[in-house]
Amino acid sequence: MEKHALQIGGRLKEIRKTKGLTLDAVSEMTDVSKPMLGQIERGQSSPTINTLWKISTGLKIPLSFFCKQQEAEYMVAGLTDREMITEENGSMRAYPLFPFDPARNVEVFYIEFDAGVQHDSASHVEGVEEYIFLVQGALKMVIGGKEVVMQEKQSLRFLADIPHAYHNVTDKVCAAYNVIFYPDK
Repeated sequence: MEKHALQIGGRLKEIRKTKGLTLDAVSEMTDVSKPMLGQIERGQSSPTINTLWKISTGLKIPLSFFCKQQEAEYMVAGLTDREMITEENGSMRAYPLFPFDPARNVEVFYIEFDAGVQHDSASHVEGVEEYIFLVQGALKMVIGGKEVVMQEKQSLRFLADIPHAYHNVTDKVCAAYNVIFYPDK
């Protein structure tokens, strides 16, 4: 058995189990036969790109999920090794510490807001939850029209499937960790 086939098979089984699906269900969703899916999971068959595309489309996951490298038991993430995402003309800086992973349905950011900056966020898909852990400063959150002011070292959890806004109400940089959980669909 080829190492590459085992890796793809392991990823297929991982996502199938995570989503609580049977081989029959995956076969229906992907239009790939149940025997072929079983062979792929066991590493007995190396699927074509066309077959992988059917599987990733049917399961609603990126094709690259099947190609990612095996992860270590732990991962240390820092700001210096992450590409910064800027908003509000650079006055809001987000660092994706742990980018979205479909097996975990979560992503983690470290965000800095310059003094006085406000960032409005559109509604996320239904069922998305956000957790804000305020490290430094004060942050006014507006969630569905309701205001909550967070102080340093406070945390907030809210359903993010409604419009929400972040506003640094101080004259100093405000910093927070933002954890976003996506519903398992």
